Amino acid sequence: MIALSLITVISAIAQDKIPITSADYGNNGIEMADVMRDNGKIYVVVAVIIALWAGMTVYLFMVDKKVSKLEKMIEEQ
Repeated sequence: MIALSLITVISAIAQDKIPITSADYGNNGIEMADVMRDNGKIYVVVAVIIALWAGMTVYLFMVDKKVSKLEKMIEEQ
């Protein structure tokens, strides 16, 4: 509850400190993403993220299997 009220107060203060101008509304594109997409590098980034996610998922399943096996061994004793 305290964290929520703290976030609310900080966001209210931040809105006064950073004014929004009409130039902010005209900035719709993300230049870095456009450049990476043009060069084909965005696909490398996506492939690396998918590979990391898949690797972590496989690792977690393997660890879960080992932990389950150890739990069964402890229950049998």
